[in-house]
Amino acid sequence: MRVSREQAAENRQRVVATAARLFRERGFDGIGIADLMREAGLTHGGFYGQFGSKDELMAEAVATTLEQSLQRWHERAARHPEDPLGAVVQAYLRPAHRDGPGAGCGFAALASELGRQPKSLRRRLTDTLRGFFDMLGDQIGGNTAAARRKQGIHAYSAMVGALVLARIAEDEELSREILTTVAEAITKRQ
Repeated sequence: MRVSREQAAENRQRVVATAARLFRERGFDGIGIADLMREAGLTHGGFYGQFGSKDELMAEAVATTLEQSLQRWHERAARHPEDPLGAVVQAYLRPAHRDGPGAGCGFAALASELGRQPKSLRRRLTDTLRGFFDMLGDQIGGNTAAARRKQGIHAYSAMVGALVLARIAEDEELSREILTTVAEAITKRQ
């Protein structure tokens, strides 16, 4: 049975969203196409009508989720004009984010795997990285664009690293300490 263009577009979005969540939870090799499609509520055969390969899906899922994350950061900052940096940092460096990688930061969940992906994907992710750096750098401030960029790179690197380390620590107290220490260090720079 043939599906409408609208239904095909909805199915594709569902597969991309499901893949983004499962890749962040399990890694790229932790889920196969058949299981992914079953999670999305679709048939395995429908995959190849939408995507040329798993690599193509991986690229779209990761890039889409990171671009959406950056958009949410901008929205959160706009909702908290009194402390936009604090609002973003506190939302990112919180236990719920640490405990929910499937709904969280794609860079923190997949960093070690993303570096081994094709240049085409890494090029797209590089543009997104710049967006995170610029957004944070603008919130932290600096006398020049280069100084703001350095502040953004430092802050985002610390945030991603803190989230990764907090997920590794099996000691809840240490895990929370990692999150709060980095959050305090970043927000005190303003």
